[in-house]
Amino acid sequence: MRVDFFRHNITAADRKALERTLKGLFISTGDEVGEFEKKFANYLGVPYAVGVTSATAGLHLALEAFGIGKGDEVITTPMTFIATANSILHTGAHSVFVDVERDTGNIDANLIEKAITKKTKAIMPVHLYGQLCDMTAIKKIARAHKLKIIEDAAHSVEAKRDGVGVGQLGDAAAFSFYATKNMTSGEGGAISVQSAKITKYLRQSRIHGMSKDAAERFGKKFSHYDMHILGWKYNMSNIQASLLLNQIDRVEKNLKMRERVWKMYLKELAGVEGVSFPVIREGSRSALHLFTVQVAPKKRDKVLWKLEAAKIGVAVNFRPVHTMTYYKKNLGLKRGMFPNAEAIGDSVITLPFYPTLKLPAVKYVCDSLKKALKST
Repeated sequence: MRVDFFRHNITAADRKALERTLKGLFISTGDEVGEFEKKFANYLGVPYAVGVTSATAGLHLALEAFGIGKGDEVITTPMTFIATANSILHTGAHSVFVDVERDTGNIDANLIEKAITKKTKAIMPVHLYGQLCDMTAIKKIARAHKLKIIEDAAHSVEAKRDGVGVGQLGDAAAFSFYATKNMTSGEGGAISVQSAKITKYLRQSRIHGMSKDAAERFGKKFSHYDMHILGWKYNMSNIQASLLLNQIDRVEKNLKMRERVWKMYLKELAGVEGVSFPVIREGSRSALHLFTVQVAPKKRDKVLWKLEAAKIGVAVNFRPVHTMTYYKKNLGLKRGMFPNAEAIGDSVITLPFYPTLKLPAVKYVCDSLKKALKST
């Protein structure tokens, strides 16, 4: 049997929507993007959303929108994809890491306050694997120290905790629609925003800082555009938006399908010696983006290789950012600084996980994992 790491869930309705866009005049930023932004914001329960090319672009633009740049510090977690910390460095600011909770992998809110200095301007929590961080505690800290909160929500469109949804307590949140995400357009992203002023800035900044995009200029009496700010080429296209629009309607259904697969895994791996799982906090609804297990660090890579040999797609989410060569060389970071993040990074394996995964495939993955553990 072969079990792919991920398979997208693009439907016939999504393809028809894409076809309509391709038959139209505008395939760059236009009406579909605007429709997506309104519909996505409504689903999240936030005032505004801005479509961009990726979550990385969203984080970068949000940081700039709040005036964060050279000499500033942003507190974040090392247990994340490198894009989180890279977005901070791209503004000229400095990434300040604090360790994570050992049982969830999310940033430990109890450690944030100790890391705050006069240079700190923002907190960037990452909702790892789909579970919301303790946003109530983080919001309290941010308010006390007059800091912005920019959420890395790449894993967590559907997440809730303590009655609060993703993006609802932060000043901004960045979402990913990469190929393996719960909603996908292959590539793409969005920023949820609380402020109309910041939204206006983001919509200009994503298109070079121009006062009007192509759709706004089309079909009207000619007028010159201006450039008000120094921006970037980060705008979402109608092609991406058309693929995403119908997926918003299926978000809850797909979550239930992933929950079914999640429970299959838990049942098949219950009581297996040498395997543990991240905890989902009471009062949380995880977006269930990735299914990860943790095994003994000395066995991890060998188990990975054996699963690959069994034609099972696997990954490591994540190697802690502070262990990457660039960060060690340029930020003076080293192993031993964030032991919980390192413990997870040294032991984690991400298994195949998507809504249409069937029980025979889950059983095959779990049986192969058990066999690999016994023989390693």
